[in-house]
Amino acid sequence: LTVWSSSQGQFMVREQTARILNIPISQVKAVPMEIGGGFGGKLLVYLEPVVAILSKKSGRPVKIAMSRADVLEATGPTAGAHIKVKMGATKNGKITAAEAQLIYEAGAYPGSPVSGGCQCMFGPYVVPNGYLEGFDVVVNRPKSAAYRAPGVPVAAFAVESVVDELCEKLGVDPLTFRDLNAAREGERRVTGPLYGSVGMAETVQAVQAHSHYNAPLDGKYRGRGVAAGFWGNGTGPASATASVNPDGTISLVEGSPDVGGSRASAAMHVAEVLGIRAEDIKPSVGDTDSIGFTSNTGGSSVTFKTGWAAYTAAQDIKQQMIERVAKVWDVSPDDVEYEGGVLKHKSDNALTKTFQEMASQLNATGGPIVGNATVNPRGQGASFAVHVVDVEVDSETGKVTILRYTAAQDVGQPIHPSYVEGQIQGAVVQGIGWALNEEYVLDGDGKMLNASFLDYRMPISLDVPEIETLLVKVPSPGHPYGARGVGEVPVVPPMAAIANAIYAATGVRMNELPMSPGRLQKAMSELGVAAR
Repeated sequence: LTVWSSSQGQFMVREQTARILNIPISQVKAVPMEIGGGFGGKLLVYLEPVVAILSKKSGRPVKIAMSRADVLEATGPTAGAHIKVKMGATKNGKITAAEAQLIYEAGAYPGSPVSGGCQCMFGPYVVPNGYLEGFDVVVNRPKSAAYRAPGVPVAAFAVESVVDELCEKLGVDPLTFRDLNAAREGERRVTGPLYGSVGMAETVQAVQAHSHYNAPLDGKYRGRGVAAGFWGNGTGPASATASVNPDGTISLVEGSPDVGGSRASAAMHVAEVLGIRAEDIKPSVGDTDSIGFTSNTGGSSVTFKTGWAAYTAAQDIKQQMIERVAKVWDVSPDDVEYEGGVLKHKSDNALTKTFQEMASQLNATGGPIVGNATVNPRGQGASFAVHVVDVEVDSETGKVTILRYTAAQDVGQPIHPSYVEGQIQGAVVQGIGWALNEEYVLDGDGKMLNASFLDYRMPISLDVPEIETLLVKVPSPGHPYGARGVGEVPVVPPMAAIANAIYAATGVRMNELPMSPGRLQKAMSELGVAAR
């Protein structure tokens, strides 16, 4: 039985399908379908087991498609939450203590991302004394599911709003405050772990020096806001196989479904090790029958773990090539060095072969060369982001226009810089939608009233300006090239940054998401805002 699945956990698809059909898991083959971004929405299995059992009963191919209403109502929104935050600081702006209570709605079944909120909400800062209390609450709403940095953006919305209030009370510049309290290597997170090599301070300083933060912002109902965010990044088991072809290219098979350009990044790891062009690496994603186990595509883990697997497989090829050419030259492998895609004898300049030349002779000199790797790396570096945004508020309607947006992030060593920028920009747009428009509207019976994209308002290109990115490079020592996960943390600061900008523009402190036009206009009207 072959199941074509858009879900990222191929082993889970096989396991659940086999259980429903009461057949051995070995009889189920799951083939990944790569259909764009993930953001947590493809981690769970919805249709595949139903399709499989209907196909078995009918003896014919079966296709099921969800309507847009089905998708919105049944495939898991992120969790709603009610959060209280209390923070204290000295007169010069040094944080002394913080506490928070987080109440997250899980939906119809337990399992909200309250743990992620607790782990990450105070992550950007050194907090000497902290207390966190989290609750997972079952309510009569759709079951919550993972959504990009699960549980963290709403927690950061609360914390960063309070930080903004602290800065105002103390008369301290918001970035100066964040630099003063920035998480640094060797300090302890409020939840216990020690920080490794991190770039929070460097990211704050990058924004301080940027033209955006120092540019004048004139006009009524215009304001600038900043916010920070933290995500610990993930890892897990990963596998890769790389085969040397006679034309000098490499066929790379890895196990992470490509929902963010990960094939290109994996190929670049192999090319870097072997000193050949990235275009000469032909990457593909294997299924669970053709590649070793690889954990799911999520948690900002793929470039780290699958990059490690590709790197290790390439090192295996490199060592085999050295041993092969040593055998051809009748010398010790210790006398052969590999540099820049060229094999050469350390003391005899006449003995050299390029990678491509050796690849064309493999079958005549001992047979094919295949590099294999199964890894479970640790030491993934955490990521920090600091965002600054300018907004303009329409005092009559409450509509917020984003005038300018800059996102700085510690990305370690970016493997594919344009993909990294794309991850950051996409996350910011999602954050803008979350901040200003996106919400589930339910009636008293739990029926969703805006279950279409006509009524569920997502940002379009006309809603956002060009999003500037600052790639702060503090290499992670846990990765051979210093890479960090980048996909999760850029969705953490936008809601708080926009809220702080709205306050700067209007004097209204919004504490509920989304900060939709009607909600903001009501808050402004109640406070009689017209002075700022």
